Amino acid sequence: MVLKAIIDQGENGWLVGQLEEIPAVMTQGKTIQELKANLMDALGLYLEVDSTSPTSTHYEVIFE
Repeated sequence: MVLKAIIDQGENGWLVGQLEEIPAVMTQGKTIQELKANLMDALGLYLEVDSTSPTSTHYEVIFE
């Protein structure tokens, strides 16, 4: 499954990212690299909490 990240400029230089297909996965970072890592962490936490999600599914996040 491919997920698309929506990235916007937030306040005070922070970048804000959200997964288009899973809006509950949202985070921020000072750099694009930090934001990507934080989005992957947030997705992992989301899948951990959402017990209805299949655990064997491979997710690929595309940053545009």
